[in-house]
Amino acid sequence: MDREYARPLDVPALARAALMSSGHFSRSFRAAFGETPYSYLMTRRIERAKALLRRGDLTVTEVCFAVGCSSLGSFSSRFTELVGESPSAYRARSHEQGAVIPACFAMILTRPVRNGAPAGNGEAKPALGS
Repeated sequence: MDREYARPLDVPALARAALMSSGHFSRSFRAAFGETPYSYLMTRRIERAKALLRRGDLTVTEVCFAVGCSSLGSFSSRFTELVGESPSAYRARSHEQGAVIPACFAMILTRPVRNGAPAGNGEAKPALGS
């Protein structure tokens, strides 16, 4: 799912690959990652969308489709829920401060965290520039 985030999510296919039933796969996934397979996939998509929006050479609509979302409205709603601002606002603001941060650290610092979901070590991750 991390590598193929732009492809449609198919829980039955993922479950078959894991040699589990769909229900068992979903429950096991949630127990291991703290969220459903769909929520996990959307977090990865939003994470990638943030990187594309920071570049500034694509429109919000182009980013939406590039990360595998099929609805601009759903993408914008989920982005706003996870990031705290709309994709347009995120794209419009300056990201120069984070340009000197190595990509591997930027990914950790900018990873979207769903409200109520664990943030890895149980601590909230700081926003870039905080």
